[in-house]
Amino acid sequence: MTETDELRAMVATLAARVRALEDRVEIMQLVAQYGPAVDSGSGEAAAALWTEDGVFDVAGQLRMEGRDDIVAMVAGGHQSLIRNGCGHVLTVPHIVVDGDTATGRGYALNIRWDAEADRFWVARVSANTWRWVRTSAGWRIAERINANLDGTAAHREMLAPPDGSA
Repeated sequence: MTETDELRAMVATLAARVRALEDRVEIMQLVAQYGPAVDSGSGEAAAALWTEDGVFDVAGQLRMEGRDDIVAMVAGGHQSLIRNGCGHVLTVPHIVVDGDTATGRGYALNIRWDAEADRFWVARVSANTWRWVRTSAGWRIAERINANLDGTAAHREMLAPPDGSA
């Protein structure tokens, strides 16, 4: 291998590593936008995080299909949470990128204000599994499944590595 070939190989390797890092950062930023969007009542901004036909499944409670359902959720029942003080806090997910798709898992906490006690309390801790896709507008959520960590084995299993590794 010539010096030029080695340099080309090194540049190609570095370009692939930079793209992988950029993909993960963009996906993390996508996830980080959800809480502020819904807690500010910005339904359109929250919905724009999903693909047009994206799914948000709150296991056992609500299944939203498409952006209009997400906008309706924020404009509907979510308003009482906002008025009473609420924060949706999502952890940085573990992300596995495979070309133009990615999967992940992590936690979400729903923290609520209790005016009478003058404190916040954790109302919900849930397991989340994600599917993201690269679109012409960047990465978007294709599917998010959110399930209470209520002792249910299937909900705990959502957090397990898909192949048994970290």
